[in-house]
Amino acid sequence: MFLLYNSGIALYQAGIKLAAKWNEKAGLLAKGQNGSFSILREKIIPGQKYVWFHASSLGEFEQGRPLIEELKRRFPEQKVILTFFSPSGYEVRKNYTGADVVLYLPMDTPRNVCRFLDIVKPEKAVFIKYEFWANYLTELKRRGIPTYLVSAIFRPQQAFFKWYGGWYRGLLSAFTHLYVQDKPSEELLKSIGVTNVTVAGDTRFDRVAEIAAQAKELPLVEAFAKGRRVLVAGSSWPLDEDILFDYFNSHEDLFLIVAPHVTSESHIEDICRKLKRPFARYTKTDEQHAAQADCLIIDCIGLLSSIYRYGQIAYIGGGFGVGIHNVLEAAVYGVPVVFGPNYHKFREACGLIDAGGGFSISESQQYVSLMDKLLQNTDYLSSCGKNSATFVDGNLGATDLIMHKLA
Repeated sequence: MFLLYNSGIALYQAGIKLAAKWNEKAGLLAKGQNGSFSILREKIIPGQKYVWFHASSLGEFEQGRPLIEELKRRFPEQKVILTFFSPSGYEVRKNYTGADVVLYLPMDTPRNVCRFLDIVKPEKAVFIKYEFWANYLTELKRRGIPTYLVSAIFRPQQAFFKWYGGWYRGLLSAFTHLYVQDKPSEELLKSIGVTNVTVAGDTRFDRVAEIAAQAKELPLVEAFAKGRRVLVAGSSWPLDEDILFDYFNSHEDLFLIVAPHVTSESHIEDICRKLKRPFARYTKTDEQHAAQADCLIIDCIGLLSSIYRYGQIAYIGGGFGVGIHNVLEAAVYGVPVVFGPNYHKFREACGLIDAGGGFSISESQQYVSLMDKLLQNTDYLSSCGKNSATFVDGNLGATDLIMHKLA
């Protein structure tokens, strides 16, 4: 099976190099992996002990980040190496100061794996959520390096639980311990004989609580929101915006902050054309003019997690596409959270609905009915917001539980 796996890895690597000629993401990945060993030679300090964290992409990094930063708080001298597979993670966090070394993970070939581990010599390895690189896991086990999987979710349709999944199940034996998000994951693993499992929850809850505690003061947004009923629409896409703007344009008692997922000039201009009420762009206004607008367009990145605190209701985009964005960033501030229909793969969204703080809509009329109910019944609005806050508070603590083992 390893022969087949390694052949697949070689084909994938060749495909990346070919696609790099016209695909930007593939080009970044190929270039980044080519430079990984140069970064290691330059930055790894011989004789130092490193804890290695690996995240596939940005979302997984955000789950692992509380662990990295708690490790550094407890042991300031501890060296940390952070690897990414996807450009969407590395290119955003390549200057992350919480790790001593940040780089693309070299492709999972036997030669690269041995070379990587010979240079880094990690004392522990931590894989976040969904990473099962066979050669890395096998070699880590062979060398006796404690290896952990954190914030993991397992589902019945995964190969581990199929009749043909014996080889995949074998990879799980490389982990010293597996920290999963929920009880169903633990039960699935037990069904195939994997018992070194702890239900720890999701470290993202700890992360959003930390973000909220460190939220930026945004005087311009505060000037816009002061004394108003505000809906904050985060990471919105055009299909979300069509529904949001129809309601906003006809309800003068509701004010809107929209932070689109894509902040290209063409998209911002499209938003401006759809709005029928006065608006202002964050980067092109001041506090006085923002206070006179009915809609504030956030045409830059990096502010959204702090902006949710200025709203009474939050809408999270992406639910009419491949899936919703981060609902916890809004829920942590104790506001009702609304999103589109494609949320079922997101455990936190399902939990938020069950808790009475989240709502899914699949078409415009559902949104109208929900918004009318929230805006016309202040007790209901307040109760739903409290449900969101209670849901987040009740899921804190995964970081401390996992750190007890890692430390």
